[in-house]
Amino acid sequence: MPLSLFPAVALAISAFAPPLAAAAEQCPPLLQHSFTTLQGQTTQSLCQWRGKVLLVVNTASYCGLTAQYDGLEKLYARLRDKGLVVVGFPSNDFGDQEPGNNQEIAEFCRLTYGVQFPMFAKATVVGANASPFYAQLAKAAGEQPRWNFHKYLIDRGGRQVLSFGSRVKPDDPMLLARIDQFLGKQ
Repeated sequence: MPLSLFPAVALAISAFAPPLAAAAEQCPPLLQHSFTTLQGQTTQSLCQWRGKVLLVVNTASYCGLTAQYDGLEKLYARLRDKGLVVVGFPSNDFGDQEPGNNQEIAEFCRLTYGVQFPMFAKATVVGANASPFYAQLAKAAGEQPRWNFHKYLIDRGGRQVLSFGSRVKPDDPMLLARIDQFLGKQ
């Protein structure tokens, strides 16, 4: 390639750099994580939900709180058009209550509770091996999960994270009030 073409090629390449950099800046650092879907077919970035309110829940199929799947699905169906995304992360961290593989978990969620909200592959949510996303959530909220169905609520900007213990049900007035507050902020 003649040296006279290098400035033109460099200029053409740099013309694409600002939009790519701007797109990366639009995604809050907290959401800059990608995970394999529970069905294992694709990898998805949490950045796809920037500007949405996220309710992140560590789930388990054989827990006394497993019936919360029903409430989570109803909450998601009722508020997704307003900007709420419920995101599930199955975990076997507490009481070995999620022993199945991803396919078994996906089938259980679909057949037993009709789960339509996004679910990702089994994850570690506490301890030294916790996923970097869950480590960030715990740091931001000042609390890590102590049991299955712990909930983190993330505002639209990905900056504010609230923590709700496992016994807080999806229809709890306190949780719903905070969801409504976050949904109201643009």
